[in-house]
Order: sequence, then structure tokens, then C-alpha cells
Amino acid sequence: MKTIHFCMIALLLGSLVFTAAGQNQHSLAVLPFIRIGVDSATALSVETLLRLEIEQDPSERLISAALIHETLQDTVCEEVPCAIEIGRRLAADQVLITRLLRLGEKVVINFQLIDVEKQTVLLNEKTTAAFAEDLDTVASRMAKSIVQRISIAKTVAVGAITAEEAKDPLRRGAHSFAAFSFGYLYPNHGYDEADRSFCFDFRTGAEFARYDIGLQLALRKGFAVNLFFDALMTKTDLCPYFGAGFGFHWVSHNPSYYIAPQDWGYDSAEEKRGDGFELIANAGLRLLHTYDVQFLLNFAYTFTFNDYKDEAFLFTIGVVK
Repeated sequence: MKTIHFCMIALLLGSLVFTAAGQNQHSLAVLPFIRIGVDSATALSVETLLRLEIEQDPSERLISAALIHETLQDTVCEEVPCAIEIGRRLAADQVLITRLLRLGEKVVINFQLIDVEKQTVLLNEKTTAAFAEDLDTVASRMAKSIVQRISIAKTVAVGAITAEEAKDPLRRGAHSFAAFSFGYLYPNHGYDEADRSFCFDFRTGAEFARYDIGLQLALRKGFAVNLFFDALMTKTDLCPYFGAGFGFHWVSHNPSYYIAPQDWGYDSAEEKRGDGFELIANAGLRLLHTYDVQFLLNFAYTFTFNDYKDEAFLFTIGVVK
């Protein structure tokens, strides 16, 4: 009996979830693309790619292209009032009007997302594809813009940037980089029990889709050389990261001596060594990550394997280019 009750409750909950999901779903009519100077095959290809991208989102229900063509009956609908009327006939919540205009080698894409019930334009966006090869990227970002109801400019991500956007002065997606940063070192142990000290570092390396690697040269109570690796958590302009580094640190200390323990078999004074291998754990934030010039906020912990067992926290800010 308990099993039957449990199954009935599970079915009821499943039905409620399914019903709620259906209520949150939008019905969208993607009207045939309006093309000026663009061949029909290219326009149909972009429209198909766009529909495929939108269909991947469960919050959208696309009205079939066949039903849209049957309703239009070979008429061209490119104005908002017309789109609202077609949307009512199709029982659609939203209607999308898209225009493709060729200017030389470029294709300018303008799209409007219209709310049928409220009779308002939710989105009116424009983007440019410098080459035909960019149109698949444009279709993917258009879909994201439509589904999330955001500007297409906010859909930019590493790996999803058109050639037009990559032009100077906002060149994006460079694989190599150099970074300068400065801040303070806060000793946790060693470092002659100093309160804090100024530090500066230079980094150079290569950035990939999800991580970067490189070489760091640093001035912090001496001189350090490290190899580092950072995992990049997003592809957007606000990019948290975390990583680690390993290298060598020549720490500058005041002259100091210690007495070797008696159980070592001798009693003598030896100078402490300030240099040694270094381990670093760090985390931070890259701002304007998709641009050539980025801002860097970095927090790190460092430990040097020397006689002083120097360890400290670092906080630096800088610029990446």
C-alpha cells in the first residue's frame, strides 16, 4: 500500500513539474529571413542554424516553418504590426523578424523580437559578419540573445567572437599575453617578521580556451622566478580563475645565524639560507577578459623551502595585454 501511495505521489509531482515547465515555455515564430543582396541559400542556412540553436533550449517552443509559410502565403512580413498580426494567427507568444543586408563583403544582421500580447519590441539588435564563415557564430549568439532576452553584445565569449569584433582597437582573443601587477606581501611566517612589503611582478604566457600557462618574474623581498598555471572559469568579461606556481625564490634577509642542534654531532654556527624552491597557490579575477587590455585582481599564498620557512599572502592588482 505504501508503495502504491509513493508511486501516486511521484506521478503527481512529475505531472506538476511537467505542467509548470509547459507554462514557462514560450512559443516563438521565426519568420522567413528578409534578404537584401544575400543569396537565398545563405539566408536559409543561417535561419536553419538559428532554429537548431533555439530548439536546444527547453524554454522555447518553435512554431514549425511549414505552418509559418502556410500562414504567410508568400507575403513578406517585415514590419512590427504585420508581425503581431501573424503572431496572433499562429497563437505565438513572440515573433522574430530578421534582416540580412550585404554591404560589400560584409553581411549586416538586424533582428527584432516582438511580444505579441503586449505589442512591444523586446529586442532590436544589429551585428555584422565580415565573412560568411562568421554566420554560424552569429546564429549561435542570436539564439542566446533571443532565449535570454539580452543584447547580442552581452553574448560575447572566448571562441564566439566575429572577425568584425576582433578588429582594433578592441582586439579580442589573443593567445599570448603579458601582465604587470603590483601590491603588497603580508608575511605569515619568516621574512624577518616584517609587517608588509611592496611587491611587483611581470608575467608572460599563452592563453587557451580554459587555462593559461606562463613564466613569472617577481620582486618581493628579493627575487623570484616561477612557472604558473591558471584555470579560467568562464569565457566572459568577468572571469574568475585559480591556479598554482612553482619556481625559485631568493629571499632577502638581514644577516642571521643559528646554532646547529647537538644531536647533529657538532656545535657550530651556520648561516641561514634565504633562497629555496617556492610553491604558490593563487586565485583572482580578470575583468574585460574578452578584450586585449584586461584588469587583474590576484590573491596568492606563497611558501619558500628555505631555512627561514618564509610564507606569506600576496594581494596585487595589474593590467594584462
